[in-house]
Amino acid sequence: MARPKLRTALCDRLGIEYPIVLAGMGSRGRATPPALVAAVSEAGGLGVVGGSGLPPEALREQIRETRKLTARPIGVDLILPGKVAADAGLTRSEVRRNLRERFPEQVAFVEALMQRHGLQPAPIEDEFVVANTSGSDGGTPGATNRNMIQQQVDVIMEEDVQVFAAGLGDPAWVVPLARARGMQVIGLAGSARNALRQKQVGVDIIVAQGHEAGGHTGRIASFPLIPQVVDAVAPTPVLAAGGIVDGRGVAAALALGAQGVWIGTAFLASSECAISDEHKRQIVEGRSQDFEVRTIYTGKTMRSFKNAVIDAWDEAGLATLPVPYQKILMDDLNAAAAAQNRYDLHSNPAGQGAGLIDRLRPAAEIMQDLVAGTLAALNGMHDRIQTG
Repeated sequence: MARPKLRTALCDRLGIEYPIVLAGMGSRGRATPPALVAAVSEAGGLGVVGGSGLPPEALREQIRETRKLTARPIGVDLILPGKVAADAGLTRSEVRRNLRERFPEQVAFVEALMQRHGLQPAPIEDEFVVANTSGSDGGTPGATNRNMIQQQVDVIMEEDVQVFAAGLGDPAWVVPLARARGMQVIGLAGSARNALRQKQVGVDIIVAQGHEAGGHTGRIASFPLIPQVVDAVAPTPVLAAGGIVDGRGVAAALALGAQGVWIGTAFLASSECAISDEHKRQIVEGRSQDFEVRTIYTGKTMRSFKNAVIDAWDEAGLATLPVPYQKILMDDLNAAAAAQNRYDLHSNPAGQGAGLIDRLRPAAEIMQDLVAGTLAALNGMHDRIQTG
């Protein structure tokens, strides 16, 4: 049986059937495991591996495992620093020492919170160098190790990957490497100004990500942002992101001038996704207002499920620490929560579109419904609207 047709020029550019791209979400490969990436590509979209936090050889393994499941186009997403500087920053241990010396109140808060919830310390052992450089939207939120990122990029260039995506940061130095290998480069933007910067450095496709999105997000909502970015970077194709979880959202994005969509939260609720059961439960049972933007976990604005940790931080009235201190402070709490399967206390990013999700499903079914729902929404507009 032939699959329904839903194509834009983006499909030809990427070699895919439908203009639907899996957001390359991070979380050390759990959010976008090979089974999910391959399922999206096999269903006609573009699956994207979230490579953030994966050591280079682990990233290579993720790509190769995905390749065992699909021969269709795939992408890889990384978080890049604003500048890949040769000078070393601070190691994780050095940041921890500085935290105790400079920010004892915040350290005491986290230790007391862990004790209150019975969490045993399980500190992260890696010593990735932490850079304090700023990205094009105000800085990258995580640990950025020059050698690690260069090695991650090298892996992507060596493997069978068709698309490179920069989830945060400046992709300018990656563009010529990707171009030499025939790869398309995707950059994310939360404003028209940042979208223009992405275009100027040679990015092929720009994601206009609205405030409704999960994870690190900007301040402008999707409806005003998408047409602003479309107008600013034309004729560069734009993917819409933020709050899009069904076909109605896809149709709206296309009406606003996007050539496709970049979808994360809807696929977190897939059977193939490897995030915790608690995280999935929050998405399925949560309301849109349960997913709030805070700076507690990384020092940068990030939308996640509002939990007891966020409530306690808000109640304490503590100031958010500068990059990278806030993230390193909370990394160890997250690690302790994960080690004891207390994902109710863990950082669980997701977007406001979760309010429209009521069950877990295979990724192929999610893709089918996105396509069918888009066609139904587009056709339904013709039935409901009189023009002339």
